[in-house]
Order: sequence, then structure tokens, then C-alpha cells
Amino acid sequence: MSSLTPAEVLERRREALRSQDADRFVGLFAPDGVIELPFATPDMPSRLEGQQAIRDFSRRLAASPLRIDDLEPLAVYQTDDPEVIIVELVTYGTLTGTGRTLAGTSIQVFRIRDGKIVLFRDYFNPLGFEELLRD
Repeated sequence: MSSLTPAEVLERRREALRSQDADRFVGLFAPDGVIELPFATPDMPSRLEGQQAIRDFSRRLAASPLRIDDLEPLAVYQTDDPEVIIVELVTYGTLTGTGRTLAGTSIQVFRIRDGKIVLFRDYFNPLGFEELLRD
């Protein structure tokens, strides 16, 4: 069986997040996959290592008042390294308690090997989300 292309992995990630399916999302990662959040606030982890840590964090997010409605890639950049892909992205969400919608931009860097995410680095502004959650 051939492995998924990076574009296929990213589309499956989009579908898993839209359906809030933490297990399907985690299944896209290698067993030792990593998520890095370089701009994490003190109450957020800056690094998640391994599928279980990613699963636990994903389930906490799914239970939060923020629902991810969609991910819209604005641009996708292939690099000289065939495992690395960079995405400019808008994430659309809804605060379930109020119905308020939001959109947040980020730059995401992926290392995808043999159809599995081995590194996902998300450069987003968590302060913008915190302000929305407080309002």
C-alpha cells in the first residue's frame, strides 16, 4: 500500500478537525510524532510528544467552548525537502456557548514522512483566541 501524499494528509487532518475526531486526527501522526506551539501561552503546552500526548490535548480542545468549523489554506509551499510543507492558513471556529464566530491566521510547518506527520509546528497568535474566549 502506498503512503498518503502530504496534500492527502492535510486534507484528512482538515476533515478530522472539522468532525472533532481526535482519534482520527492522532492517527495521522507517527507514533513518535510531535506538535510544537512556539507561541504557546503559559497555560498551553509548547510541545507535545507522541500520539498519547497529542490525543489527550486534542480531546481537551474538542471539549472546550471553541469548535473548529473549517481550515482554509491560503497558500501551500513545497520546499527543497520533500518531507517539509508550509501552509498559510485561516482557521474558522465558533464559540459554542455564544455562537460567536472567529477566524485566526497561522503559518504551519509540517514534516510528513511515509504518509504520517512526524512534526507539526503551528505559528499562531494564541492571545487572540484567549481574548475571544474571555469575552
